Amino acid sequence: MYDQIREDFFFIMIYSAVTTTALMASCYLLFRRGNAFAPDITPPARLRRWTAVFFALIALNHIWYLPLFWLTSDEDIEMADLVGGLLDCIVIIPLAIALLIVMLQDRRRPLWPVAVVMAPLIVGSVNSVATRSYAFLPIAYAYFLLMCIGLIIYMVRALRQYGSWLRDNYADLEHKEVWQSFAILAIMLLVFAAYAFVSEGPVFQYAMQLILFVLIYYLLWRVETLSDLSIPDKDAAEDTVSTENVEDNGPSLSIRNKIRPLLKQHCEDPLLYTQYDLTLSQLAQTIGINRLYISQHFSSQGLTYNMYINSLRIQHFISLYREATAAHQPITAQQLAYESGFRSYNTFSVAFKKIMGMTATEWMRNVAE
Repeated sequence: MYDQIREDFFFIMIYSAVTTTALMASCYLLFRRGNAFAPDITPPARLRRWTAVFFALIALNHIWYLPLFWLTSDEDIEMADLVGGLLDCIVIIPLAIALLIVMLQDRRRPLWPVAVVMAPLIVGSVNSVATRSYAFLPIAYAYFLLMCIGLIIYMVRALRQYGSWLRDNYADLEHKEVWQSFAILAIMLLVFAAYAFVSEGPVFQYAMQLILFVLIYYLLWRVETLSDLSIPDKDAAEDTVSTENVEDNGPSLSIRNKIRPLLKQHCEDPLLYTQYDLTLSQLAQTIGINRLYISQHFSSQGLTYNMYINSLRIQHFISLYREATAAHQPITAQQLAYESGFRSYNTFSVAFKKIMGMTATEWMRNVAE
């Protein structure tokens, strides 16, 4: 008896800690203007709001379940549990899926399909509450697992589109990519589904609280370290008009012939590519050509904007390195990478290997020999 009381007290403490953490995280995202995790990054306001609501609902969901620890009537416990499951289906699970979609900033994907996918679970949960029966539970678990698999398939496709959009518009991908986040969140989702299938005892309860702890802290970090990539209304309107032109006729021959000389004049010769986080829109504004035309130009060359800029940066790095070694100046690869436009040595290393076919260390060793 004493051991059971101690175990219940310990679990209540963990449960309360998750609730408090979720509330604090929600308040932080809603009311703090600055970024405590990465002060130099401006996160997407829309994602911040969605995540704050998600954290608040996790806390409210926990508050709803809290009386279960003191209820003694089996009927009351059953009803509270069934209503809690219904609330999960209405708010928690749909919001978790919506967050994954909102992280993709290439375009605003519709969220109504999430409601459609969740409808069978909601209807089944409503029926369970009305009949006070757990008969629907095995079907709900099976449907939830199939839904997770379908979500993973959809997100893999969406992430490929998002990755292509990033490479077509940004020279630097730091704080922009989200495929790692999706992989981690997908694993957590599948772990939840697996635990729901195999157990409903104390192990399941502790595992769920642990997953929620990790989820809250990870999402908080992810939101604050993801750059806002929204396109200004003016640029978006320009792109809409220009897209129609590109689809109808494409850029005229005179414009196509101008793009390459203009890139050399305004980007390559003045070393504009060494500017950190230079975007395709900024480059297009500098040379006076619509960014969709420039993107089409790179595509005709078998390139992306990211490949074009990073190729120039790698060649600039090589030039600086040869000049420094010829003059017997003390230099470091990291210093030269920064001077070439990279703000992350890891990004430089990946780009160098992709373009040169070897690591920067191997290349420098070959030059020295």
